[in-house]
Amino acid sequence: MMRMRPIPAGMTKNDPYFLTATWFGVGRIAPASGTLGTLAAIPFGYLITLIAGPIGLAVAALLLLVWGTKAADRYGAKSGVKDDQAIVVDEVVGLWIAAIPAETNLWLWALAFLLFRLFDVWKPWPASYFDRKEDDKPVTGFSVMMDDVVAGIMAFFGVSVGALAYLLNS
Repeated sequence: MMRMRPIPAGMTKNDPYFLTATWFGVGRIAPASGTLGTLAAIPFGYLITLIAGPIGLAVAALLLLVWGTKAADRYGAKSGVKDDQAIVVDEVVGLWIAAIPAETNLWLWALAFLLFRLFDVWKPWPASYFDRKEDDKPVTGFSVMMDDVVAGIMAFFGVSVGALAYLLNS
């Protein structure tokens, strides 16, 4: 059964940190907020790619990484929850990184989605290094973002192989 996570005290639906961290509220939907956040990243990323190409998507991912780190940090501090599951901006950045080689090919975007989710859930090293849910170190916006950035980079290489295979078979 789907439910909505509460908005942390001291934040509102119009707070830019709230909107960014939860990717316009998608992260409040439970369960499967990570998957839903990744899905919600696709239309924005695809539109950016249509307008500005893969370099535009890379620049957008970098800018969102910087702003999203601050938003995740602020949201986490307000919620008081270690690596709050409502924060999905990390999934957005990770998917956008993974999809850079996809350009406007929808099959490659689907591959980016699948590979990113695989690496995000599995968290092979070095992604696991940044996933600090189990240790006593504080979770920061940076650590929340970086395991997904690493998962996105891993998926990027898989999508690059898919793009090369597509080009060779065209």
